[in-house]
Amino acid sequence: MAKEKLGSITATSLDVTKTYKMYIGGKFPRTESGRYYTAAAANICLASRKDLRNAVVAARSAQAAWQGRSAYNRGQILYRIAEMLQGRASQFVEELQRQGVSAANAKQEVTVSIDRLIYYAGWCDKFQQIFSSVNPVASAHFNFSVLEPMGVVFGFACAASPLLGLVSMVAPIITSGNTCIVLASAECPLSAITFCEVLQTSDVPGGVINVLTGNADELAVHAAKHMDINAIALDGVTDDQVTIIESESAVNLKRVIRMQEDWSRGAPSQSPYLIEKFCELKTTWHPVEQISASGSGY
Repeated sequence: MAKEKLGSITATSLDVTKTYKMYIGGKFPRTESGRYYTAAAANICLASRKDLRNAVVAARSAQAAWQGRSAYNRGQILYRIAEMLQGRASQFVEELQRQGVSAANAKQEVTVSIDRLIYYAGWCDKFQQIFSSVNPVASAHFNFSVLEPMGVVFGFACAASPLLGLVSMVAPIITSGNTCIVLASAECPLSAITFCEVLQTSDVPGGVINVLTGNADELAVHAAKHMDINAIALDGVTDDQVTIIESESAVNLKRVIRMQEDWSRGAPSQSPYLIEKFCELKTTWHPVEQISASGSGY
């Protein structure tokens, strides 16, 4: 507590401790369960199954509109996230250090996170040219294959790179039009929630990115069983958790994608193939119009 004398009045200023809440549907609710745990000297929401369901509803509600935006516009929004993150770089460096990251590594992690967002912003209107094709067929048809987003993706973020790991998972997922729910690292959740403050001021529609905090053991089975989650991205999970997720996901044919990567700068930490992992291949047949000798179709 500090005291400052203003004329004849003595003013007392209090340190206002930041409240870290979850991010669902573009808002910052507390967990409906009222539970919390302590990490990095902060009280963190302990998300429940109900919180997970709420996040899935928000993600599903936002998915069609996000997919419907032009690829160019999605790229603009990703670039805007990078702009806002850069403007708050010093805050993230300080927060990463508070979670045990060295000063040099914290600066590097923030820098690479900004670069990674710009990298995927550039791919938004280009990855279709890489993965789409016109297929040869032995009939009077055109045959096109294009990528479409899977829908709603649930991700487990790693603790090794509290900010960069989250950015490296979210960016390729949303680039193609997916929406996502990410469970932040239980040990290092602070920068994940502060990153959500960046998202809220970066033109990202509510529900496109949702972030929960809590226990992976508790939420893993619920995420795997949820019928409205189309895929699960794994990073920083234990072998036992992987076994449970893969077993439960097999029941509803949910795709499970392992992303244990070194998220430092360079390949394979960033790649259009990470975008492709979260897409479905759609093939369309279209009849070729036959032109008669007179020049008119039949």
